[in-house]
Amino acid sequence: MGIKFGREYKDIVTDFVRGIEMVNGFYELLEMNAEDWQELDESEQEECLRTLADDIFYGLGSSPVMQVGAGSVKHDAGNHVLKVHDGEKLVSVIYLV
Repeated sequence: MGIKFGREYKDIVTDFVRGIEMVNGFYELLEMNAEDWQELDESEQEECLRTLADDIFYGLGSSPVMQVGAGSVKHDAGNHVLKVHDGEKLVSVIYLV
């Protein structure tokens, strides 16, 4: 099915990365713990977050909600946005158009 978007994909991913990193325990999807994550340098963390954002974006094409650490990411197709939650708290909205 896939997610429809009108913005540049790289801009969506940049916004998405910033949202994902606000979720407590996001690195668990990378099979890491907090200590493992902190051992990575900034460029390695950025690369991992971009890969994670790509993977989640792809996954949302077949499932509108994905668990991420202590939160979730939801594809709101009607409003053309991705909503990033940390627990129950909405922490980021990524516009797709």
